[in-house]
Amino acid sequence: PGPGITAHNHPASDQFAKMAALTTSSVTAVCAVRGAKAKFAGSRAAFAAPARTAVSSRTSLTVKAAGRDLWLRDSAVAPPHLDGTLPGDFGFDPLGLGADPARLKYYQEAELMNSRWAMMAVAGITTTDALNIGGPWYEAGAGDYDFPIPALLAVQFPVMGILELKRIRGWLATGKSGVNSDFPWDPMGMNNDAMAVKEIKNGRLAMIAFVGVVVQAIVYRTGPVAALKDHVVDPFGCNMATNIMHIGSTF
Repeated sequence: PGPGITAHNHPASDQFAKMAALTTSSVTAVCAVRGAKAKFAGSRAAFAAPARTAVSSRTSLTVKAAGRDLWLRDSAVAPPHLDGTLPGDFGFDPLGLGADPARLKYYQEAELMNSRWAMMAVAGITTTDALNIGGPWYEAGAGDYDFPIPALLAVQFPVMGILELKRIRGWLATGKSGVNSDFPWDPMGMNNDAMAVKEIKNGRLAMIAFVGVVVQAIVYRTGPVAALKDHVVDPFGCNMATNIMHIGSTF
């Protein structure tokens, strides 16, 4: 500019300054928008759901059953209807008998009743055999007890029928085992989850033991204690393999 004329008073200079300021503002705005987009993309990626991996039903059952013991230690699959809520539930139902919830409750009660009968039977057979009370247990039914069979049946059938009818009706109404009108029947105050598991475990063991006692009586024709003594004295000459070879001579 010439003498006496300043830059801010020149029209061309003012337009140039305005264009420069506008260009600078536009570039700044574009950079700001691009930076915001990049930040938004990063935040969206950070909060995005991770890729979903395929999980099989077998794996789901493995995770569900991991908190309890199964009947086979390395088994990872438990039937869906056996979720560990029943006493003594270790996921064992290869035939799927308990798939129906109504039948599962009935089977549970039936197993419990048979377990109790088996525990009493094994305890009675073992005790009489160990103390040598009477003859062999499998011949007790043929003994003469000075009580006519017709009279025995006339008393036993109605008494057992009435008690069993009361038991099944009480179980249907309460879902608990009992006697007469007491459901549950617990005179010693032992009705708890821990004792329920112990009862069914001992009951299952007693059922297996009773089957063994019966088969042993058929094959060896003696009681469990006497057979155990013979096996201890001669383990190789008196065992299941040697005795079963002479099954025909025991009848």
